[in-house]
Amino acid sequence: MTSEDAISAAVQRLALAQETRVPCAAVRDLIGTDDLAAAYAVQQGLVRARLAGGVTVVGRKIGATSEAVQNQLGVDQPDFGYLLSDMDVSAQDPISMRTLVQPRVEAEVAFMLGRDIDMAEDDITLEAVRDCVDVALPALEIVDSRIENWDIGFTDTVADNASSGLYVVGSEGRSLDDLEPREVTMSLTINGEVRSSGNGAACLGDPLEALRWLAVQASRFNDPLRAGQIVLSGALGPFVPFAAGDLVEASISGFAPLTVTFAD
Repeated sequence: MTSEDAISAAVQRLALAQETRVPCAAVRDLIGTDDLAAAYAVQQGLVRARLAGGVTVVGRKIGATSEAVQNQLGVDQPDFGYLLSDMDVSAQDPISMRTLVQPRVEAEVAFMLGRDIDMAEDDITLEAVRDCVDVALPALEIVDSRIENWDIGFTDTVADNASSGLYVVGSEGRSLDDLEPREVTMSLTINGEVRSSGNGAACLGDPLEALRWLAVQASRFNDPLRAGQIVLSGALGPFVPFAAGDLVEASISGFAPLTVTFAD
């Protein structure tokens, strides 16, 4: 069991890296490499501090859902983190990079929930979570790591709120009566050059399966997904670096292209 002192030290290390924008050492020296309870406890400590500062929880993100991203991160299973109100930069143009440390960008399918997913774990089926989705939306997630050179193991990324940063969602959603998430294709360009591509099946076989997995985890943490929340279901292809001044466009079939620019 990881001590409370070690968990607190990991929270402080990651919080300082975020505050100063200076990457820190990995936290696995404090919490180990396989103590997921400790890693999520660090995540919760970071989130509680952000909430105390006045932000609110607006949803969740699922990380490491595609084999491509798992290979990039050196992990073999998905994780989740919290989306907070100050992470939504959908209305910014250009998007400020002033809070970011070592950002990367990836394209995803997001889900806006129309109903709570608050049921017994055995009842959290693919059909049940599908019925709880209001609309699907195109999304860009700006992932980030407070840990130097992205030198992370699984407990490091979990502790670091699943390597979250910022996110953008499109304004025009699609009903799941009109869109099958596992069948979408994705192309992501930076300044007109294709840098990442993939499809819905790359996300745990189906972005809705990723949502089902998350709903089960949320239930186990006694913090079920709620109506009105946004869920970023996970990357459809590899994440890629970008820089201030870049124009990033995600084209996900079934949606209008999602285009953003970045500035210091």
